[in-house]
Amino acid sequence: MKKKFGLALSLILAAGTLLAGCGGGQNEGAGEGGGEAADDNFSVAMVTDVGGVDDKSFNQSAWEGLKAYGEENNLEKGKGFDYLQSQSDADYATNLNTLARKDYDLIYGIGYKLQGAIEEIAQQQKDVHFAIVDSVVDQPNVASITFKEHQGSFLVGVVAGLTTKTNKVGFVGGIESDLIKKFEVGFVEGVKAVNPEAKVDIQYAGAFDAADKGKAIASSMYGAGADIIYHAAGGTGNGVFSEAIDLKVENPDREIWVIGVDKDQYEEGNGKTKDGKEFNITLTSMVKRVDVAVKDLAEKAAAGDFPGGEVIEYGIEEEAIGIAPAPHDEHLSDEVKAKVKEYQEKILNGEIEVPTK
Repeated sequence: MKKKFGLALSLILAAGTLLAGCGGGQNEGAGEGGGEAADDNFSVAMVTDVGGVDDKSFNQSAWEGLKAYGEENNLEKGKGFDYLQSQSDADYATNLNTLARKDYDLIYGIGYKLQGAIEEIAQQQKDVHFAIVDSVVDQPNVASITFKEHQGSFLVGVVAGLTTKTNKVGFVGGIESDLIKKFEVGFVEGVKAVNPEAKVDIQYAGAFDAADKGKAIASSMYGAGADIIYHAAGGTGNGVFSEAIDLKVENPDREIWVIGVDKDQYEEGNGKTKDGKEFNITLTSMVKRVDVAVKDLAEKAAAGDFPGGEVIEYGIEEEAIGIAPAPHDEHLSDEVKAKVKEYQEKILNGEIEVPTK
């Protein structure tokens, strides 16, 4: 069954400045516990997908949420909270099993690519609580965290449709899948809602950890006249930012933008012209509060309220999906901000139902 957990707006605002990701490794992590009730020994850990904990996007946001939980509860990294980084898909089951054997009470699999590994290890480790982000595993010791990415993607589509000067915008996806299609479809719907004349170039890199491919695709799109690219590609998206910054350095007068994803990626758009003048090419970001969801579930599990077997869905209504808040909305006109608010209300009251495919 589906169960929604409301999130206080204060959490969203308080987390506006996100912590930087930090190190970890496949041989780190030890903990105590394994019971359901909250106690001083409750421990929590996560396994990244191949994007890694410093991908400046999805995995990093999850780690920031886990770190925030650990720090607020005076836990020690490597004992009370930790992560293992996956270098390839083959690492997922091994890393999950490693953390389970180290007696972590709650173990997250970050990303839909870990679904199969979670299904396998959760069956083997029935006394351990697991959580999967961005997918659903129907087992009593697994909580499934999902998001309404299509809603937030629609809103940044509205931004792109109203801001483009060339009527050409781009979407760069990581691996083509049902999940990333939600980003794509929502974005296209948002663009078309406010600018039916705009064309959206859609390309997939086939990876979430290939910045070089992201850069090459962005080069092609910008070269064909696109002035805004929205990426949903994890570490691959770093290449989109890199290309946009390089082009801006070569032609400071050109209006060229990137729309970030998952976390507020404003800082990724910082650059300097050849004469040292600073600029920023992040138009906005589709903020998906993986950090808040991870922290929220850890708190519930520590309190003995682990929602095993349930699907927890976070969207605009739960204030877990939206666009980057002030002051990182500086590139948006008052008209664009007003339209985003208008369409957000339409989604909330059911006047618009954003498709997912």
